[in-house]
Formats: sequence, structure tokens, C-alpha cells
Amino acid sequence: MADSANKRNIPIKLGDFSVIDTEFASIRERFDSEMRKMEEEMSKFRSELMNRESNFFETTSSFSTKKTATSSSTTTSNAASALRPQTSSSSTQVQDINSPLIQEDGDNKVLKLRFDVSQYAPEEIVVKTVDNKLLVHAKHEEKSDTKSVYREYNREFLLPKGCNPEMIKSSLSKDGVLTVDAPLPPQALTAGETMIPIAH
Repeated sequence: MADSANKRNIPIKLGDFSVIDTEFASIRERFDSEMRKMEEEMSKFRSELMNRESNFFETTSSFSTKKTATSSSTTTSNAASALRPQTSSSSTQVQDINSPLIQEDGDNKVLKLRFDVSQYAPEEIVVKTVDNKLLVHAKHEEKSDTKSVYREYNREFLLPKGCNPEMIKSSLSKDGVLTVDAPLPPQALTAGETMIPIAH
């Protein structure tokens, strides 16, 4: 009887949303925003270059030529480096769909876990807690005269101390991404931390 107090099945809410579509839409918006910024920078660069070019023809000093070359290479490298970090973080986001994430929900923090269970029907997926562990299990079997197919998915995640299993919610998107939200107690984020003073 004590064993059943530590186990809890978590119902899976089916959603009519797509996690993948949402992620790609977000990436697309950021990409478009960066491209607009890049185009604005290039327009500024072009107008500066045209102004300097007209000044160059008015005053034919070699110093003016050197200044133009230096300015253009600096502006170009700044524009290229501004685009690079955004591109790498966007591709990382798509690859990290299975990574844990902590999001702020007002004053509270929520542990958000995502699992790709697109190869399983909703009724084949079980989400439950056992003690301080979250377990995601899915099993698919197909049998016919000519073949048998068996797939199984198991993930185990250690929940932070003090996490209330009654508050954990899960939802399944139409593209097969299971999202589990576990509200975190305030002490879970600082548990086991010790501040170390820095000597000056």
C-alpha cells in the first residue's frame, strides 16, 4: 500500500497544436528579423560608401583611399558576425527538442520536458511518476501473417527535490511531441548551492 502512494499516472492531454510548426515559425520570424537588420546595415554601408566615393573624387588624397578600404572591411565583418550567432542558435533549438528547459511562468518556474513519441499512438503512451522520477513509456506492436513489428520507448528523468507530482501536466501535440510541465518549488533551483566568496 505504501508503494502505491509513491506512484502516480499522469493523464496526457491531446492538443490540436504542432510543436514543430511553432518552433519553425519562431525560427523563421527571427531569421526574417535578422535579414531586415542585415539589409538596413547594408543600405547604411552602401550610402556611406557612396558618400566616401564622391569625397574621394573631390579630394584625391591617398589617405582618403586608405580610410575607405578600412571602413568597408570593418562594416562587412560586423554585418557577417551579427548574423552568425543567430543562425547557429536557431539550428541548435531544432536539434534540442528533447532537452529539458526551465521557463518562467509569472513568479514561478516550470520544468518543461519534451519527448518525440511520433511513432506511437496516444493510447500507447504512459507518463507516470515513481518516487522522484518521471517515467515516459510507449510500446507499439503490430502482428500480421508475414511480419511482426515491435517498438518501445523508455525515458526516465530525475525530478528536482520537492517537485509535486500532483501538479505535473502533460500534453501531446498533433505532430507527436509529448510535453511534460512540472512546476518547480523555489528551493529546487537553489538546493545544494553554496555561495563561495571571491577574494579581492
